[in-house]
Amino acid sequence: MKMQQQSALFLLLLAVTSQGAASADADVAAAPESNWNDKIKVFTVATEPTDGYLRYLRSSRVYDIEVTTLGLGEEWKGGDMQRPGGGFKLNLLRKAIAPYKNDPEIIILFTDSYDVIITSTLDEIYEKFQESGAKLLVSAEKYCWPDQSLANDYPEVEGRASRFLNSGAFIGYAPQVYGLLEDPIDDTADDQLYFTKIFLDETKRAKLGMKLDTQSRLFQNLHGAKNDVKLKVDLESNQGVLQNVDFMTTPAIIHGNGLSKVDLNAYGNYLARTYNGVCLFCQENLLDLDESNLPVISLALIVTQPVPFFDQFLEGIEKLNYPKEKLHLLIFSNVPFHDDDSRSFVSKHGKKYATAKYALSTDELDERQGRQLALDKARLHHSDYIFYVDADAHIDDGEVLRELLRMNKQFIGPLFTKHNELWSNFWGALSEGGYYARSHDYVDIVKHELIGMFNVPHVTSIYLVKKSAFNAISFKHNEFDPDMAMCESLRNAGIFMYISNLRSFGHLVNADNFNSTVTRPDFHTLFSNRLDWTEKYIHPNYSLQLNSSYKIPQPCPDVFWFQIVTDAFCDDLVAIMEAHNSWSDGSNSDNRLEGGYEAVPTRDIHMKQVGLDQMYLKFLQLFVSPLQERVFDGYVHNPPRSLMNFMVRYRPDEQPSLRPHHDASTYTINIAMNRVGVDYEGGGCRFLRYNCSVTDTKKGWMLMHPGRLTHYHEGLLVTNGTRYIMISFIDP
Repeated sequence: MKMQQQSALFLLLLAVTSQGAASADADVAAAPESNWNDKIKVFTVATEPTDGYLRYLRSSRVYDIEVTTLGLGEEWKGGDMQRPGGGFKLNLLRKAIAPYKNDPEIIILFTDSYDVIITSTLDEIYEKFQESGAKLLVSAEKYCWPDQSLANDYPEVEGRASRFLNSGAFIGYAPQVYGLLEDPIDDTADDQLYFTKIFLDETKRAKLGMKLDTQSRLFQNLHGAKNDVKLKVDLESNQGVLQNVDFMTTPAIIHGNGLSKVDLNAYGNYLARTYNGVCLFCQENLLDLDESNLPVISLALIVTQPVPFFDQFLEGIEKLNYPKEKLHLLIFSNVPFHDDDSRSFVSKHGKKYATAKYALSTDELDERQGRQLALDKARLHHSDYIFYVDADAHIDDGEVLRELLRMNKQFIGPLFTKHNELWSNFWGALSEGGYYARSHDYVDIVKHELIGMFNVPHVTSIYLVKKSAFNAISFKHNEFDPDMAMCESLRNAGIFMYISNLRSFGHLVNADNFNSTVTRPDFHTLFSNRLDWTEKYIHPNYSLQLNSSYKIPQPCPDVFWFQIVTDAFCDDLVAIMEAHNSWSDGSNSDNRLEGGYEAVPTRDIHMKQVGLDQMYLKFLQLFVSPLQERVFDGYVHNPPRSLMNFMVRYRPDEQPSLRPHHDASTYTINIAMNRVGVDYEGGGCRFLRYNCSVTDTKKGWMLMHPGRLTHYHEGLLVTNGTRYIMISFIDP
């Protein structure tokens, strides 16, 4: 509980606390009012209104419990985990309860706050206290701390009960509690050791009527008790109850002591009425954006590996619905493959931003330095937030930044997943070594079967950080990568990291096995990135043609014309073929074919030659076969077979035309790969039986026609330039 930038943080978060109290009264379903707050006086100590403290106050309001906070805004004097202490909070408490020290009708309940959640009303707490038969009931835990040598002095307990005292929560009649605090203690002395010595003194223990809650009937300490508890969540309301399965109790005060704070955060997503069919917590403390005074944000684009569809990533950034003059843009790339695009983006769009800079691979910064540079720039610009977006996170909804701002958290990210996969940008739990572990609710969150805002231990790829958390961030660690190091530093500082799946704002691309050394590498990723591949390469009008009401053009009898692919598809595939530059010689001899003979030869390159045959067969299955079924009723062969997928090149000085022939196919597709009248002159296809020609071909449009018997055809003369067409003989 050290003070860090006390004045600024205190004023900022105290304002949130005050606003939250009013709004939460309306948003959270509180228990009926009673006189229990007159009988039971609840105290806590918090010098800073941290995320944990705000969560604690929320849980108290839910159950209509009035809490007196001691030390708020003061400097913490009680040590830390490296220098055990806590006497400061006992000295604050002793002074606060002095007016009640002789009143046996008053009950004092004390709990820590940063790592505590209340889950019951005061009358339920009182009932559990009475059942204990104690005058003073102190919580118990599994470990003897801070002096393990005292373990054998504790009374024996049965079974899996918690044997050792924990000072994080206790309840008792005022005279007994004051008696517990009578002996002086230094502010920096250890409060748990102080209580332990009193408890182990049988005379003092008896005088105070002091007991430990060894069976967790009222208090549940989580450290070392992971297997003792189970979160039970109602499937309809998503409201949760934490149960001690050893003793079938439902503790009212849950304490994430020691190393169990990540566990408490996970349970806290469902405790204290955060849900009631919908996420109640998501509706609290929302920020109303003042359009005349929007926050200043540093936008940090982080590129640390070659990623597919980087152009689409940058398009998503440009579509952010936020005034560019309120954004300070920094692109960090240590990937030479993306340097030119990064530089071009800043050159084209940079003037719209408050500032726009880049650090590229030539600057020789590693990822840690790049992320730190972005944070340092945010401080320099006095930004209210920094918005980190890694290059694998594609923003599909430009409202994402505004929505994250409205959530009003110190750290929050939108849920992004790989398309149709469980891979996401957050971890629901941690292993003992600090790495990924799957939480009980991970799959439900990723699949949007649980909708809300979740406190999680690790977020990556895209997240918004408030200025109040800047100083807590560190990207340095001996074992962890920069993202993991950052998340650990935030956890250690008690700053909650939230992931929200209230709306779908984007997705992650799959950069696994992405080969940036091949020509036009995005084109090769249909299997690994179908969503982005489709967006980039399939014509935007494609789906309209699947509607029965849509009339498909027929330039000739049983010759159908479809809008199938984009200019990017055509340009990339032509570039791949030309880079390979293994065009056949146009003779009848062709060792690529079985038998080595081509009856009607063309200048061409087969997809097998460029390693794209399997990908192209998938393209036929996903996008061509549905169109075929649309126009040729009754013929279904999915997946389609094709032994011949090849690009043909026509040039006046090379092969300008093709003689009449039948195709060895059930049906043939012919995709125009460039523009007649611009890239070449002449050309086209003539169907002899019908004396019908298609000469005004359109780039990215596909002709589909029967292959055998009826549609005898020829390739018309190209008189100038170069014509490219992509051919498939389907179901030979």
